[in-house]
Amino acid sequence: MVQKRTLDTFFQPPSQKKAKLEDQPAHSTATTSQPASTHKTYPFAVPQFPDSIQEILISSTPAAEGKSITHLQDLDLLYFQPFIPKSIENELFNFLRSKLFFYRVKYKIKRGPLETDINTPRFTTVFGLDETSKFGPGGGGSGGGGEILDTKSGVKVPVDKYKKCVCEPRPIPACLDQLRQITEVFTGSSYNFCLVNYYAGGNDSISYHSDDERFLGPEPAIASFSLGARRDFLLRHKPPKNGEMLGDEDSKVLKYPLVSGDMILMRGKTQANWLHSIPKRKGGEVDKGRINITFRKAMVPGGTANYYQYNVGVGEVYKWNPLSRQMEPWTDHGKSPS
Repeated sequence: MVQKRTLDTFFQPPSQKKAKLEDQPAHSTATTSQPASTHKTYPFAVPQFPDSIQEILISSTPAAEGKSITHLQDLDLLYFQPFIPKSIENELFNFLRSKLFFYRVKYKIKRGPLETDINTPRFTTVFGLDETSKFGPGGGGSGGGGEILDTKSGVKVPVDKYKKCVCEPRPIPACLDQLRQITEVFTGSSYNFCLVNYYAGGNDSISYHSDDERFLGPEPAIASFSLGARRDFLLRHKPPKNGEMLGDEDSKVLKYPLVSGDMILMRGKTQANWLHSIPKRKGGEVDKGRINITFRKAMVPGGTANYYQYNVGVGEVYKWNPLSRQMEPWTDHGKSPS
C-alpha cells in the first residue's frame, strides 16, 4: 500500500494556503519564506522549493504505488509511475534546471598504453559525503558553514582525509535534501549522495554501466528520478561469471520509457548483475531536456572522491540561461547569465 501523509514529522506544513496548482504556470515564481542554501563550496545560493512544490511533495508523494519487478534472474526493481505528482513535475523540472549549477566534466582514462580524453555527454552536478563523515551546522542551510566532521566522534576531520577529491565536498542543498528524506520514507533505504544529470538533447546519453563500486556496499539501493523529456531506460544482464548460459528471457534487453515524474529504485542484486543505460535518441521530445536525480549511499572516502571527480571535475560552472534556452558558462564574477 502507498503510505500517504506520513511526512508531517519531517516538515512543517506551509502557513498560508496557495492558489490551485493548475492556475500556476510551469515557470511559477511562487516563493517560500525559508532561506536559500549557501555553502563556501557553492558558486551561488540554491533556493528552497517554492511552497507550490513543497505542499504537493509533502502531501501527495508518491503519486502511484511502486510496482515490484523481480521476474528475471537477479533483477530487483521498484517502479513508480509516477512518484512525483503530475501537477508539479513540470514546475519541479524547470526549477531544478534553472536553480542548480552544473558541469561538463572532462577526464582522461587509460586503455592499455593509450590515454584517452573523455568528454561527458551530459551536464552533471553532485552533493554529499560518505558515511564516515558529516557536515556540521550550516551545511546546506542558510548559515554557509558546514565543516566536515567525523561521524562517530564529531570532531573536525584531518585536512588530508579528502585530499584525493578534485574539490571540497559540498552538502546537499535543502531543496534536494527534502526530496531525499521523502525518498527514504518510501524506499526503506538511506542516502548520503545526490547526483543530478541534465540531458540537454537526444545526443546527451550515458552508456551501459552498473553502479557496483565497492564503496557502495554489496547490494546498494539507488533511487533514480526522471523529470522533463521522456527517455528510454535500458537494462541488460551481465554475462554470467561462472560460464553458465542465460535463459532466453534473462538475456533480453529491457526497455522502460521513463516519463517525467517516474522513479525507479534499483536494489538487491541488480547492480552486481545488470547494466543500465540512457541511449542517444532522435525526434520526439528529447530536445526539451531531461533531468535525472539519483540518491545513493557511499560508505567510504573513496566514494566521495569518485563522485566529485566524475561529476564536478576541474572545469567551469554552467547555469541555465532562460533567454538562450541552454546551459552557459557562469563566469560573470558571481552573476549568472539569467
